[in-house]
Amino acid sequence: MTGPAPGRDAGPGGRAIWLLALGQTLGYACFFYIFAALVLDWEAALGWRPELLAAGPTLAIVLSALLAPLAGRAVDRGLGPEILTAGAAIGGLALLGLAAARAPWHYLAAWAGLGLAQALCLYEVCFAFLIRRYGLAARRAIIRVTLVAGLASTLAFPAGAALAASFGWRGAVLTAAAMAFAAIVPLNAAGARAIRRSAPPPDPDTRAAAMRGDAAAARAALSRPRFWGLGLLFALINLDHWLLISFLRPILAEKGVAEALAILAAATVGPAQVAGRLVLMRWEARIGTARATFWTLLAMVAAALALLSAGATPGLVLAFAALQGAAMGVVTILRPMLTAEALGQAGYGTIAGMLSIPALAATAAGPMLGAVILGAGGAVAVTATALVLALAALGLARLLVSRFAPGA
Repeated sequence: MTGPAPGRDAGPGGRAIWLLALGQTLGYACFFYIFAALVLDWEAALGWRPELLAAGPTLAIVLSALLAPLAGRAVDRGLGPEILTAGAAIGGLALLGLAAARAPWHYLAAWAGLGLAQALCLYEVCFAFLIRRYGLAARRAIIRVTLVAGLASTLAFPAGAALAASFGWRGAVLTAAAMAFAAIVPLNAAGARAIRRSAPPPDPDTRAAAMRGDAAAARAALSRPRFWGLGLLFALINLDHWLLISFLRPILAEKGVAEALAILAAATVGPAQVAGRLVLMRWEARIGTARATFWTLLAMVAAALALLSAGATPGLVLAFAALQGAAMGVVTILRPMLTAEALGQAGYGTIAGMLSIPALAATAAGPMLGAVILGAGGAVAVTATALVLALAALGLARLLVSRFAPGA
């Protein structure tokens, strides 16, 4: 598949791209970060154990991973706008259920709905849709989407705290549900449909042939070592990140870092993601995917080293936050581009959906593994494990990217 001829929607300032970017920002704030924003309010009001509360987003991530290949297949069939819109609506309904939850089963059922919404309308589907539309030129559009969406956590935490303080946690969740119906649904629908309208629809015979080719490409990808290598790479990266971020404050507390500095470091990760994407946008014409991948993983290695030394030099805490945040911000962009360059664009949605399973599984496993390691060996053991994961990812990436040449 090749991208369309350059046009208004394909350009970096295309209005449709910014509509999708706003939809992704609000989608992540309402469907993903709402747990971290309100968990303390839930614990105080409901009196449930933290493990039960954490089971909600864990269930959502697991369901999102299992449903990702089906969502990707729908994108390959040309249904990107429909599922981006439906996912936002399902998320709004799930939030209505969450606002009414008074029993654990009701709470978990609402999170299952949020998992379905995450599978249908967040990054994986959005990126798959953009790559199907623009081909390898989608990197410019993906960067612009993530520049805006990287501020989702910055929006979710203060908004959640303010709304919960004024209206209670149920009022905060109801506000998120209203935002889903009033903003995320129309933003996703308008942006995705505008992008689809900018390309002439294929005739039925051509479309049927393309669908057969997509299905064959997805099946063939499973037999290619680089598919499994990329799955392992994405899992290592996510496990490294969530292992550290989930327990950053306990790690820093054990190292004797002041609470104010620990909070500042946690707040730095989100803006650092945006900064990393800005750097990539500025130099994207000169930095290929392979080089950007190596530098990004080197930054993750440096971040782990900085955190290991943070007890002796507290200022290194901010260096860790900046390096780790910037690296993960760039990884968000590189992941779809690595997939398209390594495995081709035919059947991209299905292939990307399958590759998201190990990455999302690692995201869900990170906090659990971190808790075990922290209990057994303390902060140093957790940070050392993250360093090993980052080094393993760097070595695997060098092996994989060196084989991206055609016919490899």
